Amino acid sequence: MRKRHAALDALQRDPYPLYARARRTPGLTYVPTLDAWLVSRDADIREVLLRPQDFSSAQALRPDVRPAPAALAVLGGGFAPRPTVVSTDGPAHRRHRAPLNSGLSAARVAALTPYVTHQAETLAEAFADTITAHGHADLMAHYARVLPGAVIGRLLGLDPADVPAAVHGSYSAERLLFRPLPEDEQITAAQDVLALQHLLDRYARDRRDRPRDDLVTALVTALAPDSGLGPGPRGLTEDQRCELVANLQNLLIAGHLTTTALIGTTVLHLLRHRDQWELLCDRPELIPAAVEEAARYDSAVQGFRRTTTRPVTLAGTELPAGAVLFLAYGSANRDPARHRDPDTFDITRPPPRPRHLAFGHGPHGCPGSRLARVQLHATLGALTRLLPDLRPLDDRPAPMRPTLIHRSPEELLLTR
Repeated sequence: MRKRHAALDALQRDPYPLYARARRTPGLTYVPTLDAWLVSRDADIREVLLRPQDFSSAQALRPDVRPAPAALAVLGGGFAPRPTVVSTDGPAHRRHRAPLNSGLSAARVAALTPYVTHQAETLAEAFADTITAHGHADLMAHYARVLPGAVIGRLLGLDPADVPAAVHGSYSAERLLFRPLPEDEQITAAQDVLALQHLLDRYARDRRDRPRDDLVTALVTALAPDSGLGPGPRGLTEDQRCELVANLQNLLIAGHLTTTALIGTTVLHLLRHRDQWELLCDRPELIPAAVEEAARYDSAVQGFRRTTTRPVTLAGTELPAGAVLFLAYGSANRDPARHRDPDTFDITRPPPRPRHLAFGHGPHGCPGSRLARVQLHATLGALTRLLPDLRPLDDRPAPMRPTLIHRSPEELLLTR
């Protein structure tokens, strides 16, 4: 088990050499470390994403590690897991997705944009002050983990005082299911997850009684509609509460961890390619292109799993029913068959058609991609204006978080 965890750690910190070998290898490549067939080429991944009847999302977020019995016992005192928008197909997926499409519509995001811009400016100014006071600062701790939490909290309708606990619980959930931890740390993480679930349940029950114009209310209305059959308790059933907590937790995690990761990798690669950073400072109109290039070059969500529902053939490889695939978006975004000079970071790159796979494709394309882009645009606008002389503290490679779900620097120490 230790050898597998060590191999998984190494793969997650730098998966790109494996991706390159897999793309050059005919057919699919089975990767024991992932316990899955690696789908590495852009065309093959798009085919899978457009055939949900053959490639199910039911195990899309299957954990990389199984928590210890003591941690599972803690989780057992919380809300039973339920399928979410990420792990459903067909009508069930459309039911879970509908309130997200509405809550993350272009109009909704446009209405939220002034708040995002203000928060980005305020945080960037505070980040600059921290560098002035201490000589350097960690972008991840002081900015990248703060802005997306505030934004998703605002969208959901959370009290700002509850946002830090919600963010902390989200990271604990990720660590518990995707990192090998000592048992005592697993128990602590499970307790954090339990606290997060109870927090979200409190909001769901409150919105049933006092609906507001927020995404928690939208999910309650869509997933647990009031029957309206006359007098009687209007509360939520236990099953409804479990489903709402599962979907709110998924939305919260997807809504800020992914954007946090993308902020980190975007700034990292711009500063490591100094000519690109200076070009962006001189030409802020390139910010949208820089966001797309950064998302392509080092995708925050490296991929998701799919499971075959029947015997199928993909890329010449015969797969039985129940075969697990890992769709490597990060590999597709470096596929030379789709992108010219894919290992070159170039913010002047013409936009590819079709677009890169950093935000997925097809029925499961990320419903929050528009909001993520707004946060990246605001971030780069603020940082290039306030800190054009921003640079890494030293030349050492930034350590990457060992995960394929939210790939980002562990920390990003910057100075000026």
